[in-house]
Amino acid sequence: MPTLATLNQLVRFTFARGWFKLRADMDWLANLLWHDGKPLGIGWHFWVVVGWLGNAVFFSRFFVQWYATEKKKQVVVPTAFWWLSLTGSFLLLVYAIWRGDRVFIFAYVFTWIPYVRNLIIHHRHRAAHLTCPQCKAVCPPHSKFCYACGMALHPPESKTRRQKP
Repeated sequence: MPTLATLNQLVRFTFARGWFKLRADMDWLANLLWHDGKPLGIGWHFWVVVGWLGNAVFFSRFFVQWYATEKKKQVVVPTAFWWLSLTGSFLLLVYAIWRGDRVFIFAYVFTWIPYVRNLIIHHRHRAAHLTCPQCKAVCPPHSKFCYACGMALHPPESKTRRQKP
């Protein structure tokens, strides 16, 4: 029958062996976080931070759109999505220009066009909404009557020139 001292040694040996095995298993994580004396193995400087920031901003638009869609229970693309797209693609374009990578530059040089266009469309759509003079409800563009109180709405005069007869 083993003595108490023998059991104590067996527990210590098993614990020590398990501890070293755990340390060896965790080395991959340590190497991932701190590799070659650098965090994440990346030589950090201003332009690398700009590139990573551009990636983070551009990727965050996914969460904004997902949240807005889940909130309304229908597909929605909020204005913040377009602003994040514009900002992220601009940062990535600046980073690509710094790197001098023609393929990378071409990937982001024209992306601003639909983003800006969608922001303009959104601005025009919001500006076209009508405010009911009686109940101050904001009604959709081209509404004839207020949806809240039923009062007739008169759209503002058009800013286009009238044709001469």
